Amino acid sequence: MANVLKPVEEPYSPEIAEIFKGYPQQDGYILKLFRTFANSVRFLKKGVPNLLDKASPLPMRHREIVILRITANNNCEYEWGVHVSVFSDHVKLTEEQVQATRLLDHTAPCWQPEEALLVKVIDELCGSGTIQDDTYRAFQETWTVEQQLEILALAGTYHTVSFVANAARVENEEFGARFPA
Repeated sequence: MANVLKPVEEPYSPEIAEIFKGYPQQDGYILKLFRTFANSVRFLKKGVPNLLDKASPLPMRHREIVILRITANNNCEYEWGVHVSVFSDHVKLTEEQVQATRLLDHTAPCWQPEEALLVKVIDELCGSGTIQDDTYRAFQETWTVEQQLEILALAGTYHTVSFVANAARVENEEFGARFPA
């Protein structure tokens, strides 16, 4: 069966119950969104910040594909360029794959199946704010609920990063890569 991301129900584990003490409540009610976060103690503790640490449930390569695709889709050359320059070699992205994050879709032959699915998921989220049913089923079958949350949180975080960098018109770093022509 696919990993289904849904709100955690009571009784909560002692660790989750302790963390929930710091969350807003209305007469003891914890929002479904917060209870969905509780599928991952890590996510519940950290939320969106600090997603690039070594404890991530996603391989660094997958995180970088998500970040590059989100920033490319949001025309954020600044952040895309920083990540290409700093991380692409480390996670062994080829030049073709780096360019594909900006210029090609999920059907590009340079992607492994899981990577192609990541690109498709990000494109659907960026295009409509949701994931189509067939894509979502594949998403659930491919990644654990903890990984699903991580992917969605990365997408949201780097949307925010892109919006800030673009709106503030942050100039590219000297070392930062440029979008391919």
